[in-house]
Amino acid sequence: MSSRGASMKVVLTGASSGLGQALAIEYARRFPGLTIALVARRADALQAVIDQMPGANAVAYPLDVTDRAALGAMGRDFLERFGAPDVVIANAGINAPTLTGVAGDEAGFERVIRTNVVGVFDTFAPFVAAMRMQRAGALVGIASVAGVRGMPSLGGYCASKAAVIAYLESLRLELRASGVGVVTIAPGYIRTPMTAPNPYPMPFLMDADVFARHAVMAIEKRRRFAVIPWQMGWVARVLRVMPDALFDALFSRAPHKPRASARASGQ
Repeated sequence: MSSRGASMKVVLTGASSGLGQALAIEYARRFPGLTIALVARRADALQAVIDQMPGANAVAYPLDVTDRAALGAMGRDFLERFGAPDVVIANAGINAPTLTGVAGDEAGFERVIRTNVVGVFDTFAPFVAAMRMQRAGALVGIASVAGVRGMPSLGGYCASKAAVIAYLESLRLELRASGVGVVTIAPGYIRTPMTAPNPYPMPFLMDADVFARHAVMAIEKRRRFAVIPWQMGWVARVLRVMPDALFDALFSRAPHKPRASARASGQ
């Protein structure tokens, strides 16, 4: 357990369930007395998370990360009250049906991109200048192994996570000399409400609290890119270099995610 405790300041989006809830509770366990801003749409769900974090100075910001003005106001409020954060984690994410040419799915595709990609940019934007001034801290994006290659029925989700991976890489280069680190966390299969409906095998499935422990350690070490669980990192490496013809033959008939299982990850 770290001695930084009460000096630690964290901002976390998508904090009401799934990975976000697990990350919030892990930060409170690891850094007693920390200040943490919990961002998600549902005030009641945020309060339920806060109730599991005794001793933490937890502040709830009920808002949707697709609301740029609300995120900006949150950032200004946090900076005025607590100063520059040590860690900002853009975790909020959703999955939705995004089959090309299917009536109605265009709205789902746009919603996924707005939440999973633009929401990451808008989460970081209010804090970059202040973190540059203190020449410290970390901007953390929760991507996914799903961003390595496209999968059937997951076009919007895979595209969004691939975009997050590339965006964070660009941001890391931009901030390289600033003292501000950029960390990409790419989860594999984690036991959350988002993965619960999956009707297919999920190799190396990991509980959310175990994921959170590994993720916080990776953030503390300022890992540039961390796949959790580590076994999925090897899967990702193989998929990345697999010839397109072989990849298409193996995965074109992969099981589709149920269309009724659109889920938010802590939104």
